[in-house]
Amino acid sequence: MAETEPVRPRDAASLILLRQGAGGLEVLIGRRGHGARFMPGRYVFPGGRVTAEDARPWAGELADRAAPDFLALKHAALRETYEETGLVVGEPRHTTASVNGALSPIEQAYRARGVAPAPGLLRLVGRAITPTASPIRFHARFFVADGSCAAGKLAPCEELDDLHWHPVDRDPPGTMQNVTRFMLRCAVEAWRGAAPETPPLYWHRGRRSLVRHGAPAR
Repeated sequence: MAETEPVRPRDAASLILLRQGAGGLEVLIGRRGHGARFMPGRYVFPGGRVTAEDARPWAGELADRAAPDFLALKHAALRETYEETGLVVGEPRHTTASVNGALSPIEQAYRARGVAPAPGLLRLVGRAITPTASPIRFHARFFVADGSCAAGKLAPCEELDDLHWHPVDRDPPGTMQNVTRFMLRCAVEAWRGAAPETPPLYWHRGRRSLVRHGAPAR
């Protein structure tokens, strides 16, 4: 029997929001639905796959020096965060300027909250590639941003429930994959100014999880 070619991983992005709470540093996490095809029932950060629409500029967006394809990753992280949590991340800036064409749902959300999209607030802290044996694969980039720059009211959805700010020094209330725990450590290191210059790559070989430092950013 011929061997099946591994599924090519799709680009994806997640946003790790950290904030200083009353009892210390907190992270925004939620639980994926038990019916989800990927990581069902696991506690994760908001995120998802990159779409073609993520590559275009957003209305009122503040300048970011990221390359166009890298900007699409940041857009995906911001868009998925809004879709799964109800929060938009950016800088306060009220605008009534007219735009050409209809606004997308994420652009409407920013405008309604008086916030300008600011992809420059996102910092890459790591990458992860799903094992080759998995039928659903992603090449995910993990970004960190300050939760105090998030506007809106937390709104759990079908994709992400039990959404809450969780102390980083406490175990999650349910199952969290090792890769998620690893990326949280990377984000906390970046928050505290101790992150490596080049974000690490986390991937699987057989049953082992491996980390490579000095991996390229894309």
